Amino acid sequence: MINYLKGKVADVQRGSGIRVTLILEVNQVGYELQILPRLTQNLQQEEEIKVFTHQQIREEQMLLYGFGTSSERDLFRQLVSVSGIGTQLAIALLNTLELPDLVQAIVGGNTRVLAKTPGVGPKTAERIALELKNKLAEWRHDAGLTTSVPVGVLPAIQEEVEMTLLALGYTGPEVIQALQAVSQDAKMSKNTNPEDWIREAISWLSRPTQL
Repeated sequence: MINYLKGKVADVQRGSGIRVTLILEVNQVGYELQILPRLTQNLQQEEEIKVFTHQQIREEQMLLYGFGTSSERDLFRQLVSVSGIGTQLAIALLNTLELPDLVQAIVGGNTRVLAKTPGVGPKTAERIALELKNKLAEWRHDAGLTTSVPVGVLPAIQEEVEMTLLALGYTGPEVIQALQAVSQDAKMSKNTNPEDWIREAISWLSRPTQL
């Protein structure tokens, strides 16, 4: 399994629909990867980049998909595990919505936001939200985040914030620290909007002192 590739941008080829192919030269070998269209916005010829990959073998053909972050790649894998969701629809979802917005829509069961993606109807959106929220809940349990509730955090908010932050690539300990820090704010302790908690937690985790 190839986790990531680091090399120079040799070529970017645009196909039909949302198909964009990146040719990445790594040690004089050109790898062909399908990437998100918006990943091309800042790509320059001969630029050295790191691309996180998902490998799929289909009918004796090896396909590679490339992503700008490991979190995007991991959510792509979760999306294609949903019944009826193929690789192209998963790419469309990741390309239409920014990663935090997509994760929050899944965790919060916001099918209206999910349905903004071309090809995603109401029934498909409901299936994505239901199946992936269950998977993210299992992920949260495996990370050991179901054992305690920080003072000042409502259980329902805690669950949504923790699942969202885990899906965005933060570790269990980082999530716990962020929740504990944000809960110290008197205003936030009275806030029942999960999105505000998520925003504050990400802001806290993004501080230079946390790197």
